[in-house]
Amino acid sequence: MAKEGNLEAPTRHALAWETPDFYNEEKCFDELERIFDICHGCRRCVSLCGSFPTLFDLVDESSTMEVDGVDKKDYWKVVDQCFMCDLCYMTKCPYTPPHEWNLDFPHTMLRAKAIKFKKGEVGAAEKFLASTDTHGSFAGIPIVVQAINAINKTEAARSVMESVAGVDKNAWLPSLATKKFRSSAPDAQSVKVVDGEKTPGKVAIYSTCYINYNEPGIGHDLLKILDHNAIPYVLVEKEKCCGMPKLELGDLDSVKDSKEANIPVLAKYAKDGFAIMAAVPSCALMFKQEIPLMFPDCTDTQLVKDAMWDPFEYFMARKRDGLLKTEFPQKLGNVSYQIPCHGRVQNIGKKTEEMLKMIPDTQINTIERCSGHAGTYGVKKGSHEMAMKIGKPVFKAMATMKDGSEPDFISSDCPLGGHHIAQGFEVNGLGAPELNHPLTLVRKAYGLK
Repeated sequence: MAKEGNLEAPTRHALAWETPDFYNEEKCFDELERIFDICHGCRRCVSLCGSFPTLFDLVDESSTMEVDGVDKKDYWKVVDQCFMCDLCYMTKCPYTPPHEWNLDFPHTMLRAKAIKFKKGEVGAAEKFLASTDTHGSFAGIPIVVQAINAINKTEAARSVMESVAGVDKNAWLPSLATKKFRSSAPDAQSVKVVDGEKTPGKVAIYSTCYINYNEPGIGHDLLKILDHNAIPYVLVEKEKCCGMPKLELGDLDSVKDSKEANIPVLAKYAKDGFAIMAAVPSCALMFKQEIPLMFPDCTDTQLVKDAMWDPFEYFMARKRDGLLKTEFPQKLGNVSYQIPCHGRVQNIGKKTEEMLKMIPDTQINTIERCSGHAGTYGVKKGSHEMAMKIGKPVFKAMATMKDGSEPDFISSDCPLGGHHIAQGFEVNGLGAPELNHPLTLVRKAYGLK
């Protein structure tokens, strides 16, 4: 086996999901065997998720102690542990393209998941769990929301949800909002866009399912920061789920449906010079990477890709151009901040950390490791326990600042990951610092109400 790895930035190839061979199980398993053999000889990704330890245990316990000794039926055990974080490809693997071995672990896992979905081997409960717009249809109806939220906190209801829907009774679940973000957001202020700005001087906000249906406060904090910096904004005219939960299932036809609903709308804003902003990293990643790789020849998809911004990527670009207010009258104290996987793989650097470090009298303890939540993986009965295990090093690292003191706040750009971390603090007896999204922390630092 060659020892030299790829020293260049990894290159992503388009996902050939509409070709007949993509769903050929025998050819997929041949590729799985090929990449498993390479991974077995390398093993540097062992700490990332459950897929790699599962694979290496299968190899080590086989009769040959090589991949050829593993029963191919057990390949599914490896596939089921992959939650599409993309970290192996973007941060660890030395054999990604342009290396001649052309190893793409996550997209091979996605191919296997898509075959499993096509075969009808994904249950109704998993499909429902990934249908965020269906869950959110109840948000904004006060009496209904209050009843659902109250029932979901009872032990009896959680036991039923575990047996019927496969939701682990110990996993944290988000509450539905009494008012959706899209219906409660104030009208945009009319602010003149300065000609010649290097960064787009106006923002179109793709609110995301989670912020719209579950935590609209995060969206309102974003609007307050934009107002404070005299950046005009609009909410996109209409939107559907980005498709990430369906992608994780291998339901690529549903991802296509989401694409066909969202891209024509978002492309209009891209053509009009808006920065399109999504405050949930997974949603931004779908438009920056996954959908463009599925539809490489769609011009509008590529336009949206180029126009999509993470909020802090945008704010730090505005700072670079001298267009961001940098006076923060309110200190935050000690903040333990986790960079989520889907933020890291956007290749934007540590933009949230950069902005938080601008706040005077504020100490930032940054943790660059997976929280373990990973979308629906963190709440499912079969994987919640593993998700907590994956996140434990993060929980422990965030519990103590560099000077040995405790954090006043814990934070993550991924709202779900943040709550998973907060649960990890509680379960492991690590204290109870206040959980705030980074946008909330910046709004507080600006002294905004």
